[in-house]
Amino acid sequence: MAKSNLFLIAIILFISPLFVQAQIVKDGSFYFSWGYNTEWYTHSSINILQPALNNNYTFDDVVAHDHKGWNQALFTKQLTIPQYNYRIGYFFNKAQDWGLELNFDHAKYVLDSYENIHMTGTFRGRNIDTMVVSNPKNIGWELNNGANFLSLNLVRKIKIIESKNEKFRVDALLKAGAGPNIPHVQNTLFGVNSMPHFQFGGWNIDADCALRATFFKHFYLELFDKGVYARYWGLRIYDGIAKQNFACYEMALVAGGTFKL
Repeated sequence: MAKSNLFLIAIILFISPLFVQAQIVKDGSFYFSWGYNTEWYTHSSINILQPALNNNYTFDDVVAHDHKGWNQALFTKQLTIPQYNYRIGYFFNKAQDWGLELNFDHAKYVLDSYENIHMTGTFRGRNIDTMVVSNPKNIGWELNNGANFLSLNLVRKIKIIESKNEKFRVDALLKAGAGPNIPHVQNTLFGVNSMPHFQFGGWNIDADCALRATFFKHFYLELFDKGVYARYWGLRIYDGIAKQNFACYEMALVAGGTFKL
């Protein structure tokens, strides 16, 4: 399935509740933001299952990093090449303190190179318990076109300060939700490359807190910290599938606009 079709299906599925609320309640406000992020990942394990090759092994305690992109040449490349994120939300009561928000985080996950990795299980029909060295040409693992977390979150907004003319306001936002992962899987396993592809590949849960500064009632900057726990399974690789789970800490700065429907 093409990348565009995957995103279209996911967006229709998760944004539809926002428009239902918009039709029922007309006192709320709609908002949209775009920004860039950075991530830190916990150590994790990657299980490889290739029945036709008699392989069922695990890389234990692997280490990975993100690939920011925006810290190199942000305005000389397409806006969607660096690690980015967008938010589409709706506050559905008159006080605008409760809402729903569609989150998408394009977070890149890249296995550290030239690290010793503990490998256990069955490889080519033989039991193994050994150390191997990660190397992009031999053993490489990337979700480098995105680990891609999509989620629908409940939002609670709490006012901190507001100017007398109401043209400047600072709010705290608390968010929590869940949704599917849409990873771009790309790897090399003992010199054999998989075909890079996008797919639905598991679920994530998340929680984040943010500070939002709103100017002239309609424009805002938002800085947020986010925690994600993601489980990936059924990841298509050469002659088999893989699974993995990890936690992620994310920081992002976004710019957005808000208006009444």
